[in-house]
Amino acid sequence: MTISLLTFYLFSAVILLSSLMVISAKNPVHSVLFLILSFLNAAGIFVILHAEFLAMILIIVYVGAVAVLFLFVVMMLDIKSSISKENILQYMPIGLLVGLVFIAELVIVLINTKLDLTSIQILSNPMSNFVGQSNTEAIGSVLYTNYILYFQLSGIILLVAMIGSIVLTLREREGVKRQIISEQLERRGKIDLVDVKSGEGIDV
Repeated sequence: MTISLLTFYLFSAVILLSSLMVISAKNPVHSVLFLILSFLNAAGIFVILHAEFLAMILIIVYVGAVAVLFLFVVMMLDIKSSISKENILQYMPIGLLVGLVFIAELVIVLINTKLDLTSIQILSNPMSNFVGQSNTEAIGSVLYTNYILYFQLSGIILLVAMIGSIVLTLREREGVKRQIISEQLERRGKIDLVDVKSGEGIDV
């Protein structure tokens, strides 16, 4: 067993364990920390596959932005760290049904698959096909040539999703106070300083 294969098994085992802890931990802050651990180990697997750019993107974007944002949101919302057993048992039938469906799909795929795994060639270094190019240049040359249409479509979908979320959030509703910058800038209020004696207060 080579060192790279042993490292792959080590990273994979940590990813599986941390993924289980993400959904089984009672404290949501601990769940986010286990999620960060799984992202870091996934970046290690990318490094083994000679995809250093993807590993750095995974750490910078997901660990440095998304996971930290999750952590801040969880801490600001003050979610209860303990969940009663009654709520867990309430969703148990639905969870079992979804799990059985997933298992049935996996069994069907394994039974009906006709892939000949013996003909698959595993490259020791996938970057050997891009001689003279760095990892980033190779990904860019493939992404912006062969997959440029899919790349542009994904950008349009994200743009539409962003506009939709803004429209749904900023729709006018009754009873909701909004900040009007123009009216605030036009106000010329006068501030009266009142000397309030201790224990007496003021009349409004």
